[in-house]
Amino acid sequence: MTDVVLIHGAWHGAGHFTALAAALTARGHRVLALDLPGHGTRARFPASYLTRDTGALRTERSPLADLTLDEVATDVITALRRRSVLVAHSMGGAVATRVAELAPERVAQLVYVAAFVPTRLGTAGAYLALPEAKTALGGGLYLGDPAAIGAVRIDPRSTDPAYLAELHAAYFSGVDSAEFHALAALLSPDQPLSFLSTPTGATAERWGRVPRTYVRTTADRALPVELQDVMIRDADDLAPAFEQVTLDAGHAVFATHADRLARLVH
Repeated sequence: MTDVVLIHGAWHGAGHFTALAAALTARGHRVLALDLPGHGTRARFPASYLTRDTGALRTERSPLADLTLDEVATDVITALRRRSVLVAHSMGGAVATRVAELAPERVAQLVYVAAFVPTRLGTAGAYLALPEAKTALGGGLYLGDPAAIGAVRIDPRSTDPAYLAELHAAYFSGVDSAEFHALAALLSPDQPLSFLSTPTGATAERWGRVPRTYVRTTADRALPVELQDVMIRDADDLAPAFEQVTLDAGHAVFATHADRLARLVH
């Protein structure tokens, strides 16, 4: 029996990992799907998001604006009662990288699933500025100026068909309409800017001593596989080497390929 801790990505929460957690539990593992601070059941919402004042939603400062990457990483470390396998999706990879740098003795294995691995360039945001990121969908979802509101903001409660179609195509390709609406309803609107702008500080001596696997997703429209490969190469230059697995899947691989992903982790 292995302790497996699931770390979600931007705007997501533990609820998005229901199928994956069930598949891992069925294989005999102790599974903890975390709600990171400010997400899932721990979400904190802008007032304008709740009142549906869409104009104010573009300017209201985020209640998560002061949440730091180290605070979130420390929250995860506190949850690690035993040495655990960390399975990180998307922006959760930045969190997991920082966790492993701060407390490598708590991490038995890192499994990055279509996830950020900020090493050479320091921050997740720096990787999003690369040419390999230009084909990503989702740019039309962002509201307001992230620097001013302190967060990357989306509106999962939007009723605009075009907006929802982009959200579906970017982050939940491969799931049908009914499942998309259920998953989208679990999203929170704000991703703290610190997740993008704070260097993970990954070093070969600490983060680099933890064994790691990368699950590449070749049909990913949110984190293009070309950008995934850049991060894998940079990480391997720092501390060889990733074990790699490739799935013909989109970004929501935790939902569309839950059983296959659970077998890989197992």
